[in-house]
Amino acid sequence: MANEIVEGQFSDAEEDTIGYSNKINIEKYEGLSIPHGAANVLNETNKRIDNQRIRNKDKHDRATVEQVLDPRTRMILFKMLNHGFINLIDGCISTGKEANVYWGESKTGIELAIKIYKTSILHFKDRDKYVTGEFRWRHGYCRRNPRKMVQMWAEKEFRNLTRLIKNGVSAPNPIYLRGNVLLMDFIGSNRWPAPKLKDAVLKSSKPRKLYRECVEMMWRIYNKSRLVHADLSEYNLLYFNDSIVVIDVSQAVEHDHPMALQFLMKDCTNITEFFRKNDVAVMSVKQLFEFITDPTVTEENMDDYLDAVSESVLNDEEFSDPTKIVEVEVFKQAYIPQNLTQVVDIERDIDLAKSGKQDLIYKTLARKKKIKEMQAEKRKVKVKKHVKKRKERLAKKK
Repeated sequence: MANEIVEGQFSDAEEDTIGYSNKINIEKYEGLSIPHGAANVLNETNKRIDNQRIRNKDKHDRATVEQVLDPRTRMILFKMLNHGFINLIDGCISTGKEANVYWGESKTGIELAIKIYKTSILHFKDRDKYVTGEFRWRHGYCRRNPRKMVQMWAEKEFRNLTRLIKNGVSAPNPIYLRGNVLLMDFIGSNRWPAPKLKDAVLKSSKPRKLYRECVEMMWRIYNKSRLVHADLSEYNLLYFNDSIVVIDVSQAVEHDHPMALQFLMKDCTNITEFFRKNDVAVMSVKQLFEFITDPTVTEENMDDYLDAVSESVLNDEEFSDPTKIVEVEVFKQAYIPQNLTQVVDIERDIDLAKSGKQDLIYKTLARKKKIKEMQAEKRKVKVKKHVKKRKERLAKKK
């Protein structure tokens, strides 16, 4: 299975769906044992599914099972079974506002996660803010066609996951995309999904390790993958093999998105609050934000940077300090320009950032400009790629 969006068409001939129905089970997820207290979570999920099935009845041609399996979606699944992409679908392992995730198995016995996006536009009507203004969708997208909008959302998650995997971020590997159905690696073992971080049972020392891992992951998402998750929290992180895996990245945006930094601020706030509740000495929201956006931080000096910052991390007493609370809220509400063209007086603010007389929220932008100027100077004397390759070819001939 290639790690790419498959553009080829299925055969136009009528697919024989008889014989595949018994391979699709979307009811309660059954098993022998459930780790990490997942039993209660799945039971509650199944109750919600049953309630949704009763509440969400539609016209015959658009009737859905659990809001995802309309006739077209079922046909996509039957075709995937017929063409060998999947061999079995057995139980819903996760439900959400936008999609449900099912356990599946390939013909070779590999466990799969099958994410099926709901075809109702009601679940996507407030998602425009995650798309409009981003370069990847500069030519626009169909807001009035529910199916096309859902397919665009599925494609967005496929591309974001691919980018994360390519840059070393722990996330489900996307395998195949067709319409509103996305096949991914299954994060779990023996048919049981890994618990969300909010449900994981952690030993006393584990949260501190996971916090360090999480902030490094956020740095890689931003600086290596050039993305902002935009909905990062303990609900979108899985705990698997003593580590964390990021999921649900359909809303993730690139740096050029007009709200990218505001989304990053929200992610920093969510992660800080979660780990603080788990008795971890955390950085302030501002410190975490600056760590992620500071262009001088690299993979080589990241550990030194975090070790230095750890000496000034906040404890619970400081979080209850009224002065600190005000500082955090002021920072959250502050205007943060996307680039230096949005700064009123660039030269003044660069001087202030260098002098240290004023702690600018966007001082990292000033640093970024300096780095870009240095890189531009290096490019002036850089050997062009075609010249370099030509020299290499000549050297090989000799």
